[in-house]
Amino acid sequence: MKILVTGGTGYIGSHTVVELQARGYEVIIVDDLSNSSIDVLDNIAKISGKKPLFEKFNLTDQEKTTAFFKLHNDITAVIHFAAFKAVGESVEFPLMYYRNNLLSLVNILQGMIDNNIRDIVFSSSCTVYGQPDLLPAREDTPVQKAASPYGNTKQICEEIITDTSISGNIRGILLRYFNPIGAHDSAFIGELPLGIPNCLMPYITQTAIGKRPFLRVWGDDYDTPDGTAIRDYIHVVDLARAHVIAVERLTGEKCKKSVEVFNLGTGNGFSVMEVIKSFERTSGVKLNYEIMERRPGDIVKVWADTDFANEELGWKAEKNLDEMTRSAWNWELALEKKK
Repeated sequence: MKILVTGGTGYIGSHTVVELQARGYEVIIVDDLSNSSIDVLDNIAKISGKKPLFEKFNLTDQEKTTAFFKLHNDITAVIHFAAFKAVGESVEFPLMYYRNNLLSLVNILQGMIDNNIRDIVFSSSCTVYGQPDLLPAREDTPVQKAASPYGNTKQICEEIITDTSISGNIRGILLRYFNPIGAHDSAFIGELPLGIPNCLMPYITQTAIGKRPFLRVWGDDYDTPDGTAIRDYIHVVDLARAHVIAVERLTGEKCKKSVEVFNLGTGNGFSVMEVIKSFERTSGVKLNYEIMERRPGDIVKVWADTDFANEELGWKAEKNLDEMTRSAWNWELALEKKK
């Protein structure tokens, strides 16, 4: 089977491509390399022994997307990662986020329908819950007003897929994942954002290696035990494995509804300071950090109820926080050696 992975040279996408190839799937990647590097293709091949097919273009380009699907009409399923994903940036540039994240999905769905491609796994996010009234967040937790344009694009994309499925042409699995961190054990692929990181873990590792003068901790006055925001951190390889299972659920006719939703997390909430302490423990490096004002769009705390995914998908996150921070540091060290 041929699987299209949009955003496949990105952080989660590249790890998912590795897991797909390990299961024997043929993978084709579409990515515009706006937040990733073409070198990732070679690094995927170092792990899996096979370089995936690749086409570079932006999926908001309807003409190019249409031509792509016409050429590759033998695709079995789509895993859609390609999107802008920084909460703070989305607050500053909302139209950029709405244009990129919504138009790309619409073009993909139209290409799928036109070429009789039925199955899509969508990269959603716990941001759709906003700040839940009750924790942990379950799949049936009421969706709150999004705290950021990024979160709102995920809510709207979920609605677009659900509405499109009513016609009977599309089936989907929406994977609402929490905060992916860590890197592949080989240290050949990992999180490498272009520019200053918006996510915590690469900011930590880049500070520790000396690329950044200090780590910014966005707020220490939240209603949490140590005052810093709490998230459910999940190792990226655990997350990638769930996407393969989702594809096999769709193609194996195991879905119970036209659109299914699953939370992907560990079920544990860790504060920013707990992640910092884990990193210091596993790396042996003392971090230089400064407390900053809260960042617009950030919520106080969220973690997942993963029972449904554990039972229905037969999937469970396996790696603990120290394993996550250690693998992220090994990846940063490997990058430093390449210089």
